[in-house]
Amino acid sequence: MQTDLFKKMNQIMPELSKGQKLIAKYILENCNKAAYMTASKLGLTVGVSESTVVRFATEIGYDGYPSLQREMKDILKSKLTSVQRIEVTSDQLGDSDILEKVLNFDIERIRKTLDVTSREAFSTATEIIANAKTIYIIGSRSSSALARFLAYYFNLIFPSVKLVHTTSRSELFENIMRIDENDVMIGISFPRYSKQTVLALKYASSNNAKVVAITDGMASPLVQYSDTVLIAQSDMASFVDSLVAPLSLINALIVALSIKNRDKVSKTFENLESIWEEYQVYENTEEKEF
Repeated sequence: MQTDLFKKMNQIMPELSKGQKLIAKYILENCNKAAYMTASKLGLTVGVSESTVVRFATEIGYDGYPSLQREMKDILKSKLTSVQRIEVTSDQLGDSDILEKVLNFDIERIRKTLDVTSREAFSTATEIIANAKTIYIIGSRSSSALARFLAYYFNLIFPSVKLVHTTSRSELFENIMRIDENDVMIGISFPRYSKQTVLALKYASSNNAKVVAITDGMASPLVQYSDTVLIAQSDMASFVDSLVAPLSLINALIVALSIKNRDKVSKTFENLESIWEEYQVYENTEEKEF
């Protein structure tokens, strides 16, 4: 897995101090672990001080260790296998109070999503979706749960919503072959990115449909085919993708569009409440007298 970072370290290796060479060697051989270590832990692992790690980052051209760490994470996002993910998470979390650590990681991801998500992009996305004739929604693998959630609520707001199925490539294009300039495609994908989702967005864009991407950053392959991009922080919890922040972002999108279509949504739910009551869709939780 050769990258500009690795080339840079190999080129500058002869000029590094003994301690810095240890850091470079460890990153080259164990980038999947180093990317998730603090400067202090990386220093402890290779036997140098935290300040040496910080100086190493600036020596190879970064403005600090966090910038170097971000680049390492970007390199690995779509390349780690499930087994490597488990190993990284084991190093990160250890065995103590997994519940607290995982929930705190998710809280931090939501905070970061709030910081990086463009309000302008969010507003543009709501306008595009509100004005579309048909809304196509696609998400594969773990992102399919997000796509289904979004489609369920959009079906209560809009008259024409299609959840795109991606069991096979032929089925994918059968689902979207009529998309045109009056429609919007919402694509949801996080590392490891789905080729099916990228292909769907490429096809939608080529047919002049509007495209909204929900993904983890501007380096995502979805971005090149999108009219607007909503960024949510996604990371891994073992082999499991953490989708808490993306789901929170999607929830905000649903709420924004329901407010934008308040009268229609209110009427829809009035009708639904009558149907649910008549056909006893939900369990009555009121206490019964005997």
